[in-house]
Amino acid sequence: MVNFTILAGGFSVPGFISTYVFNNETNSLSIAAQSFSGDNPSWIAPHPQDPSVLYSVNEIQTIGNLQSFTINNDTSLSLIDTVSTQGVGPTFTNPLSTGEVSAMNFGSPNCSFISTDPSDPLHFIPTNSSGVAFPIPEGGKSNPHMSLEYNDEVLVADLGADKIWRIGKNDPSGNGSFSVQGQIDRDPGSGPRRLAIYNDILFVVSETTSTLTAQRIPAGPNGTTSSLLANISTFPADALPGSKFAAAELLISTPTERFPNPLIYVSNRNIGSTIDPKGDTIAIFEFVNGTTLTLSTPEFNNTVTNEKRMKRVSRSSTLRRDNISSESSTSDSEGAGYSFNLLAQVPTGLQQIRSMTLGRVDNGGDAYIVAGATTTGGVSILKRVDGGRNLTLLANNQDVQNRTSFVFLPSP
Repeated sequence: MVNFTILAGGFSVPGFISTYVFNNETNSLSIAAQSFSGDNPSWIAPHPQDPSVLYSVNEIQTIGNLQSFTINNDTSLSLIDTVSTQGVGPTFTNPLSTGEVSAMNFGSPNCSFISTDPSDPLHFIPTNSSGVAFPIPEGGKSNPHMSLEYNDEVLVADLGADKIWRIGKNDPSGNGSFSVQGQIDRDPGSGPRRLAIYNDILFVVSETTSTLTAQRIPAGPNGTTSSLLANISTFPADALPGSKFAAAELLISTPTERFPNPLIYVSNRNIGSTIDPKGDTIAIFEFVNGTTLTLSTPEFNNTVTNEKRMKRVSRSSTLRRDNISSESSTSDSEGAGYSFNLLAQVPTGLQQIRSMTLGRVDNGGDAYIVAGATTTGGVSILKRVDGGRNLTLLANNQDVQNRTSFVFLPSP
């Protein structure tokens, strides 16, 4: 038996961050604590080296905040420091290897990189912090939604501008400002929302078109385009009339002995007028080159489990590069043979899955995904089965709604 502890931020006024405990023997999910925070702590992120430090944004429609917390021994939180993000409605944060913590101001055409004390990451140093304004034309839109550090740059998915900004530190050797050094252009109206990089391939989930794409990263610092290797729709083929999907989260699993194939998980949000009682789906994909898995080539036994299997809408639905939308029209021979295979569309019972998170590899938590409903359905734990190619619902807790971001804590 293992108790997995999960922190969950979300939309709440006054704000709080929940502590859940999942028991994998009894398949129970319960709330162990509610900790005070600023309003709408919609995204939380752990410190990469210090497991006792947590960061959170306050997604409020005036100037937002970034906050730091100590994670106490009883897994409750203590608020330590608060600083302005210099923009409206920050939706995302993550700490950088250079000591700053990012804040993506969705309601403003800018983001912030806020310095922390080198000897104490719980305390911010606003005077050493940098705000970055995006070069948007007059009347243009900008809605930065996520940041991802990669080598010596930070990639920012801008849902409104249909670009991935390439941001660098002006003085990499020490404290200094950040600036836009380039951009990766996306199709107009696609709405890039989530990014992931695996084996130097950039995977992008676009909200407006509900698509998953793969491409090689253009040469830095200012490469703007590269051919798409693959492109596929994420929304379920059996959606009810009146459904309108906006893809949200993107996860790529870490390969392990138990799950040797790194699979791709994408959450679908139905924001249309028709509500499906089965809930929104999590789509599971593999990325392949011809008939060979690009990342690894495991074989799986489809073992029947004792838990109730969630309906698999599609076992294998492949959409290759030459049969897809105009977003991949610039592709050339570089992408020949690459494709995504849709392995499953798993209904979850949750309405509008804004976020989901894989558990930690070091304690076996990667066998599970935690997902939350932005509207109704609460928080659910799903088990990865068939080598990760399907999901089984294990536990659900509806004590609190609107949980939109999760962090699995290390085992004691």
